[in-house]
Amino acid sequence: MLTARQLDVIQQTVPVLQEHGETLTRHFYARMFRENPEVQRFFNPAHQHAGTQQRALAAAICAYAQHIETPEALTAAVELIAQKHASLGIQAAHYPIVGEHLLASIKEVLGDAATPAIIEAWAAAYGALADIFIRREADIYAQQHTTFGWTGFRRFVVKQREAASDNIVSLYLAPEDGKPLAAHRPGQYITVRVQPEGGEPVMRNYSLSNRPGADRYRISVKREQAMAAGAPDGVVSNWLHDGLGEGDVIELAPPCGEFVLKPAPADARPLVFIAGGVGITPLLSMLYAALQEQPGRAVIFIQCALNGAVRAFADELTSLRADYPQLTTHVRLSDATDADRARGHHDSEGLLDESLLDQLIGQRESEFYLCGPTPMLAHARRLLLARGVDAAAIHLEFFGPAADLAA
Repeated sequence: MLTARQLDVIQQTVPVLQEHGETLTRHFYARMFRENPEVQRFFNPAHQHAGTQQRALAAAICAYAQHIETPEALTAAVELIAQKHASLGIQAAHYPIVGEHLLASIKEVLGDAATPAIIEAWAAAYGALADIFIRREADIYAQQHTTFGWTGFRRFVVKQREAASDNIVSLYLAPEDGKPLAAHRPGQYITVRVQPEGGEPVMRNYSLSNRPGADRYRISVKREQAMAAGAPDGVVSNWLHDGLGEGDVIELAPPCGEFVLKPAPADARPLVFIAGGVGITPLLSMLYAALQEQPGRAVIFIQCALNGAVRAFADELTSLRADYPQLTTHVRLSDATDADRARGHHDSEGLLDESLLDQLIGQRESEFYLCGPTPMLAHARRLLLARGVDAAAIHLEFFGPAADLAA
């Protein structure tokens, strides 16, 4: 437990962290990867190159300092990070490595301003936070073993490949040992570990996009291409698209994730999904579960995509709409082509807006699940809050670094 003096010192460092946080975290990652290169496999190089990982960690450190006396305010964020850590197989032995380089970076970046009292206080604060994560992650590993029958990585065979859109491929994966799969929670993701030819093993998280309880897992992977000069293409996504065929074997860790479909409330208010791009993947799994497990509940599924070529699961959603009368679907394309208009497979054009929400939802009190690119999520959340939706009824997931305790 931190002393009153240590708590006071931590709180006094908040302005310094707000000013120098990203410089500190950039220094930290460079130092840790140089001195302990074995931990680099846990991090996505694209996030490092773009600076999103460094910014997320800087925000997390500031948030922890600000809430050092009320850590319960960070419970949701801690759970998100712990699930991500468990998905990658992070162990208690990794925490001293992080602590060593974090404290050294504070000294090296702040110089004389990093007094012995500050270093002592942050050593205690980091130790307390590490203990929280170590205990929670141990619980997650135990739950995985109980629920799914394994921890760590297990060999799966690619049973089928199919295109979900021009830029998304779906892979159907079954255990090589033939043992049955326990149902995942709708919205969870698994971790893929692959070793491209001539490279080191790498890990990435992919949402499970199929019905919970199926005899195979399905992941639907977007081909990630560099958006800026000098940035790397997605190593794993491109390898899964180009280098992995039916009959090949990859390794999977058990399902993880806290962004999951909750039980229906007593009032059975409508359930609204808003999907952007490849963000449809966890929401589609939730949709299957909701339609089968909550048959009396109205469900509205809004799919936003750039155009018809990159709109995923078109036939699947059409089939579900035909099979379940409680389901309403709406496809909105932000940059529809002439070919899209000729086919007539979408319902409207433009960005998600107030008028569409009025049309589909009106004034009905609803529960919302959102997943997609960060700008789209921020825009959708603002629209919903402006409509008076309770923030507690808005659940969202973004694909990126899971180190933002301030989220």
